[in-house]
Amino acid sequence: MSTLRTTNVLLAAIVLVLLALVLRPLRTPEPVLAQSSDTDYYFEPGTFLVRAPDNSQQITVYAKVVVDLRNGRIWAFPTFSTAPYPADPIYSKPQTSHPFELGRFALEDTKKFSPLSTDH
Repeated sequence: MSTLRTTNVLLAAIVLVLLALVLRPLRTPEPVLAQSSDTDYYFEPGTFLVRAPDNSQQITVYAKVVVDLRNGRIWAFPTFSTAPYPADPIYSKPQTSHPFELGRFALEDTKKFSPLSTDH
């Protein structure tokens, strides 16, 4: 009789621990981040009609614009359509988009001015 009671108590303890593990995410769910805060790139929403400054691409092309937050360089990844991913209606296989540089933001200049300074 004692072993049956011990077995039932252990099984009940196991069930309670498993129940607590299952219900924990319902009480405090993990946050979901669409874009991590520690990324070094900013992806501009949507696509834009852009032109390569050195005319290495077509006259104008739809592209996804990306800013490298480490150095301020601005890149365009051609999508060839208004879709947010590279798509070519002629080819049915997935396309790879190779970037070209559009320009650069001088991010280091933002540190030159004090927020209290009025002589910009």
